[in-house]
Amino acid sequence: MKSIISKTILLVAIAATLLSFSSKLSTASPVGGEGFEISLNGKIVLQQFGKDMENVKTLQLSSASANDKLTIRYHHCGKVGKNRIVTIKDEQNKLIKEWRFNDASTAFGDMSCSVQDIISLKKGSNTIFKIYYSSSELPNGRQLASVIVANTNKVQP
Repeated sequence: MKSIISKTILLVAIAATLLSFSSKLSTASPVGGEGFEISLNGKIVLQQFGKDMENVKTLQLSSASANDKLTIRYHHCGKVGKNRIVTIKDEQNKLIKEWRFNDASTAFGDMSCSVQDIISLKKGSNTIFKIYYSSSELPNGRQLASVIVANTNKVQP
């Protein structure tokens, strides 16, 4: 009887261990990991987690995408983001535009703006902008991407 109970406990422990690994592999973002996603009309065009976040990627927006919606999701290691701010800066890191968002109700909350809002910031030859994110959890902020505002009829990640 004692060996049956021991084997059952061992089997339950192994099953629990395996299930904990499989649930971590099946999620869209690493459990407990920091990262972000940028989507255009619900389609992810940029996704970075962990060490990849140090490498800033470039997105290209055009007037053809003016009616589109850009959405950012920032993952704070499973924590809820508070006092969330998305800012647009020019090439000289001068603040151009700022959006403030309510505290997220889940570990990640959508922060959206229209592509037209970004395109309208283009003045003269200034066609490159930087998207930054900051919050109570990330007070110094992080550059998420560079954005090139082009006159072409394409949207390219």
